[in-house]
Amino acid sequence: MMKHRTIRGRILYTSNKPGREGQERGRESFVMRQHKDGKVTISAQCEIDEPDPTVLRDVIYSMDESGRPMDCHVRLTVGDRFMGSGWFRFGDGFIECESYGPSIGRVSQRMPVSGPYDGFGTHPIIGDAYMTRVMDLSRGPHKRALRAFLPSVDHRGATPPLIAESNLYMEYVGEDEATTPAGTFACRHFRFSDEAGGMVSKDGAHPVYDLWVTADDDHLFVKGGVGGYMQTWYELVELER
Repeated sequence: MMKHRTIRGRILYTSNKPGREGQERGRESFVMRQHKDGKVTISAQCEIDEPDPTVLRDVIYSMDESGRPMDCHVRLTVGDRFMGSGWFRFGDGFIECESYGPSIGRVSQRMPVSGPYDGFGTHPIIGDAYMTRVMDLSRGPHKRALRAFLPSVDHRGATPPLIAESNLYMEYVGEDEATTPAGTFACRHFRFSDEAGGMVSKDGAHPVYDLWVTADDDHLFVKGGVGGYMQTWYELVELER
């Protein structure tokens, strides 16, 4: 018998745009594997139907017993055409990447990284929730700078995977309870904001992003949404753990 713990779930993406309220615009299936030695691997498949072009993303992301990134694989299809595939490895003082895509060819990167950072922003919603574990809850509600690396600073992650750095802010808002089709959960409310312009697209800085995360060591996404021009909403609709 396998000794790791497995969590499975599905997140529904809907729209808050006028005239499209509540309409399905995508979905995400995820599996989280928690190993006896403390390491964690999150696998996710994300489908974004709207707006065009569509995005299909497959991610496998592993962290060590201290929550530090170990390795990540990202594969993207945009507009039902292959966009790129990249593999990232995280070491002491560096990040390296092997990536390929029709628009970039074969790219090998090795970026020196000085000082601490908070994690790797893989773009699946379940990964956003898991990154909230870096907040020091003993300080109560507060906001702090968040240093992260990503495979893309595009708001939908819809560019070939390459190493990028982003500086955002994360706020711990407080305790709350949330009910979705997957159940009722004790949650912690967090908020991401892009005050430093760390993620910029043709539409400007990333709008404020509120999310409710299970108030336990699993740090599972329960519900949340992005305002501004995006007007998106996300809910956990299935959970097995």
